[in-house]
Amino acid sequence: MKNLKPLVWLSVIILIVVMVCLAACNPKKPEPNELGVITAEQWKDIHPDVYESFMKNTSNTAKPSYLTQYPFLVTIYDGMGFAKDYNEARGHPYTLEDVAATGRPHLLANCLTCKSPEMTALVNSEGVGVYSTDFAEIYAKISESVSCYNCHENTDGELVVTAGYLKDALGADMSKVDSGMLVCGQCHNEYYFDPTTKATILPWNGLSNMNPDAILAYYNAINFSDFTNSISGAAMIKVQHPEFETINGTGSMASGMGNRSCGDCHMGTTTNSKGVEFISHNWMSPVKNQEIQDERCNSCHKGNLPTSVAAIQKTTHDRLVTIGGKLADLHIKIGQAAQSGASEALLAELRLAVRNGQFYFDFVFVENSYGAHNSALTKQLLDKAEQIIDQALAKL
Repeated sequence: MKNLKPLVWLSVIILIVVMVCLAACNPKKPEPNELGVITAEQWKDIHPDVYESFMKNTSNTAKPSYLTQYPFLVTIYDGMGFAKDYNEARGHPYTLEDVAATGRPHLLANCLTCKSPEMTALVNSEGVGVYSTDFAEIYAKISESVSCYNCHENTDGELVVTAGYLKDALGADMSKVDSGMLVCGQCHNEYYFDPTTKATILPWNGLSNMNPDAILAYYNAINFSDFTNSISGAAMIKVQHPEFETINGTGSMASGMGNRSCGDCHMGTTTNSKGVEFISHNWMSPVKNQEIQDERCNSCHKGNLPTSVAAIQKTTHDRLVTIGGKLADLHIKIGQAAQSGASEALLAELRLAVRNGQFYFDFVFVENSYGAHNSALTKQLLDKAEQIIDQALAKL
């Protein structure tokens, strides 16, 4: 019996050592900051591999100007900030920095939608009134660019839709869309700001109404415009980045993808130095990721993904340049017709044509995949745009 006491103490010591080791190996979940967000930096010790991969997104530092690449944009966007400053986005780590540095001045905080998880958290906790708050006031409060909270809230890896406007737009159809598609679709979508509340709204209700034709009809029905083109006098719609609508809309590639999500193509599974697999958060095109091609793409693309994507994108790019030039010409000629005393009836017809034609053109131009996400829909939209524009030009 006397020999048991040392054994008991040894057991206690071993237990303490094990508990200390477990605590060191499993850091405690961080507490949210004052705005209710656990930042990427706070998750670093719990998910070091994911954090390291996420930080690789900072390597994209270039900001080439679309206005230099496509001079016709200065004409078709005349009357709004995009005609003065329009650069290629650098990616998630730079959203806050770039939204402040842009040459397009922001008056209200709604311009911070999808620029910071802290903005999302503020709206979720305080309501839509945040959207109409002064931009500088909200910007001074936040510091986290797009990161973990946007897709996971403050959970340890669960996919969570944090944007209320996507929930409102999808309604009962939320359950029909893959969760990996949903979290990306919160920001990669077409949206507008309510003229009264300044809140962010998606211009469709349910999956059946998220196609470009229905979206244009929605805008026309409420007589909405983002700006008036100073050259033609037409009330215009500025499409944003409708990846979600392009992939899930009528005739989308999603119908042939099975249950694929955005992450399946843009976030590969990788292995760390200890042989443990994790999902890389270094977002990139699958064309640049051989691992993703081998694992997920080549069963359908037969090893030709880069070749097939390049062909689609070249065709789309060339058509965009051609149609963009026609659009600019149409704006100029409508302006000339107005100065020459054309009838108001003709001008109204022409301005509606350039509005509608530019909407279809813009839906493709700003979607970021140059047709790769949905080549069939891309062709349909460019055909519609060109037909509308050609018919209008023929009347001048």
